[in-house]
Amino acid sequence: MCGRFSFAYEDWSEVIKFFRLGRVTANYPLRYNIAPSQQIPAILSDGTERRFGALKWGLQPAAWDGGGPKPINTRVETLKVNPVLRRLVERKRCIVPCDGYYEWHRNTKEPYRIRVKSSDFFGLAGIYDTWDSPNGPLSTCSILTCESNLAMSVLHNRMPVILRKQDYDLYLDRAAHSLDELLPILEPYPADDMVWYRVPKLVGNPRNDVPECIQAVE
Repeated sequence: MCGRFSFAYEDWSEVIKFFRLGRVTANYPLRYNIAPSQQIPAILSDGTERRFGALKWGLQPAAWDGGGPKPINTRVETLKVNPVLRRLVERKRCIVPCDGYYEWHRNTKEPYRIRVKSSDFFGLAGIYDTWDSPNGPLSTCSILTCESNLAMSVLHNRMPVILRKQDYDLYLDRAAHSLDELLPILEPYPADDMVWYRVPKLVGNPRNDVPECIQAVE
């Protein structure tokens, strides 16, 4: 699964170039411990250019009745059987940029930070929707998860869907795409391009949004 991540990359010119962003009005603050229910960075497309914005983490679909769960993760397998979620992945997709995500070891419960070797940052597959809340429109999102690759399964049986850079265009295309078209790019990311290391337990508290969260510990 994916319940915490970081996005603390300082060189925004590189971020803009990597994700081919066309509109960025302000730099996103350095975040070392992003948690559910917070506003998180998101990349969307308006059909002509990619833009950077923020979505509340925890999906509340347009038809949400104000009760029930607000899933931070959505299983790729669930997209096949849930018509609401299937509609969202076919029409309302976003990419969540990050430079690492956290996972707790299934046995030791120690926290680990997981990164991609080939890039300083990467994109997670997300879905979003806008709910007409009593206080006005609220845009929320959920991060897609798949079965872990063999290496990551040591930590957890699920992992976020890490998109390959060459698949960003398809995933952000505003045109409707069937789930069958998208499934081939929603597979586990290659294990040989991933690295992870143990981090301090202070990352377990979302109030600790500090550089120490991403530091390796022996």
